[in-house]
Amino acid sequence: MSHVVVIGAGQAGSSCVAKLRNGGFEGRVTLIGSEPALPYQRPPLSKAYLLGEMPLERMFLRPDSFYTDNKIDLRTGQTVTAIDTAAQTVTVGDEVLDYTDLVLTTGSAPRRLPASIGGDLEGVFTVRDLADVDTMAPWCRAGKTALIVGGGYIGLEAAAVCCKLGLNVVQVEMADRILQRVAAAETSDYFRELHQSHGVDLREGVGLTRLTGDGTVSGAELTDGTTLDVDVVIVGVGISPGTELAEAAGITIDNGIATDAQGRTSAPHVWAAGDCASFPYHGDRIRLESVPNAIDQAECVAENIMGAGKDYVARPWFWSDQYDVKLQIAGLNTGYDRVVTRDGGAAKSFWYYAGDRLLAVDAANDPRAYMIGKRLIEAGKSADPAVVADPDGDLKALLK
Repeated sequence: MSHVVVIGAGQAGSSCVAKLRNGGFEGRVTLIGSEPALPYQRPPLSKAYLLGEMPLERMFLRPDSFYTDNKIDLRTGQTVTAIDTAAQTVTVGDEVLDYTDLVLTTGSAPRRLPASIGGDLEGVFTVRDLADVDTMAPWCRAGKTALIVGGGYIGLEAAAVCCKLGLNVVQVEMADRILQRVAAAETSDYFRELHQSHGVDLREGVGLTRLTGDGTVSGAELTDGTTLDVDVVIVGVGISPGTELAEAAGITIDNGIATDAQGRTSAPHVWAAGDCASFPYHGDRIRLESVPNAIDQAECVAENIMGAGKDYVARPWFWSDQYDVKLQIAGLNTGYDRVVTRDGGAAKSFWYYAGDRLLAVDAANDPRAYMIGKRLIEAGKSADPAVVADPDGDLKALLK
């Protein structure tokens, strides 16, 4: 009997096994995850869950009964230690499992501060999994001082939640501006003003030299020579794809686990999807760190295991929640040469162009601009910059 083994029980892994069963796959299905909990949503971890607004049960992607009813062998709290692509086996503890197809949905891991600069002190956290947030929560108490290291979306979301919890927040970003790697200066300006209006002490062009403390973090030395007294540190300096298992098995790595357009890796009968996987995109190779990509790519892989022969066509979109602002992003802004701002007061959007071609839209509390921009980008259409720039201009007319 055919047997699909999926390693990594996050959004991609759970989506893959669900698609297999919903698509009529009748062979054995095994989903293996290293965390003890049922597969769950990660985005609410650092927001609604940490704020106490969402209980753990609401975070689960599917109830336990789903896996039982669909004859999915869900193995939580177990770690795969080896893959043998020639024998088509994986080793889980003392057990060796045969597979006919293997799917790697091993996600990503946060970059941590080195121990040499205090990264292993108590009170220093990254935000990636349930254990991180459960351990962090008691440290995030009103009146305490939090240092946020990193001014990307993860760091900004952490700063917003700490503010809501009543902490004093200092945030440092080594680059000249927050969001420098992922957004235009206009978007950076918008979020700088937002965070400063909520009392965040935001320091750009300033990095961390080291953390200090006797076992527990109590201070920080910054690259501009200043020192801080801190009670908790949250590190948001990016993530790395989970490629260790694949690399040890001799599978090609190229900005993640390299796949073809249908999700196959360099090893026969081995596929990859989600944060860990890179794939062809418009003549380039990219890796997308987003929930929509994890779901869509994993479902495409499931269909191809069942013989669909279907290329994965990415439609990138992302979101970020900070205070009362919902940022929605459509497209990828790589290669933009100008940005057109649409200022509707409470609703604001930033439209990225390369020449006359629309590449991406950052929409802050502007779902209309996001939806129209997304539809235009996916249809390969552009948008008249004059209409975009006019807050009274009819965006919907751009779709005609």
